Amino acid sequence: MRQLSDELLIEAYEKALRLQLNDDFILLMEEEIKKRSLQEKYIKQAITL
Repeated sequence: MRQLSDELLIEAYEKALRLQLNDDFILLMEEEIKKRSLQEKYIKQAITL
């Protein structure tokens, strides 16, 4: 997961949610988002969209 840029991780997470992929896979990405402290950044980006 560390090889993914922050932006690519968020894009992959959004797409995984839209496609309703495996819950374990989504959870893995959520954990990585939290580990990188991207929750606030992601929320701010979502508001501006």
